[in-house]
Amino acid sequence: MDPKPTMRADKWLWHARFFKTRGLATKLISAGHLRVNSEKVAKPAHGVGPGDVLTFPQGRRIRVVRITSLSDRRGPVPEAQTLYEDLTPEEEKRPQAPRFEGKGRPSGKDRRNARLYDPTRLD
Repeated sequence: MDPKPTMRADKWLWHARFFKTRGLATKLISAGHLRVNSEKVAKPAHGVGPGDVLTFPQGRRIRVVRITSLSDRRGPVPEAQTLYEDLTPEEEKRPQAPRFEGKGRPSGKDRRNARLYDPTRLD
C-alpha cells in the first residue's frame, strides 16, 4: 500500500492562491493559525494531502477548505481552484452603513451665498 501523497502546508496554501507569497503562508502557520483536520499545526512543513480539511483566517473571514489534489506549480486561478473544495459557510449579508444623503461639503459659491443672505449677520 502506497503512503498518502503529501505536500508542505505553506506551499499548498501558496499554490492554491490563498496567499500572495509563500512567506505570508509560512508566517500564518508559524503563528499557530492553521488547523488541519481540527488539529492545530505550528510548523509550515507539516504534510497535507487530499482529503485533509484546513481551517485558517483570511482577511476578515475564517476559511474552511478540503484538499482535493496537490499541484506541482502555482498556476493560474482556474487551475488553483481545482485543488480544493470550499466548505466555508456563507456569510449573511449585512446592510451597508447608512450614507450621508446631503450634497456633501459646500462649495465656495454656497458659502458666499450663505454669507450674503444670512439674516443674523450685522455687517
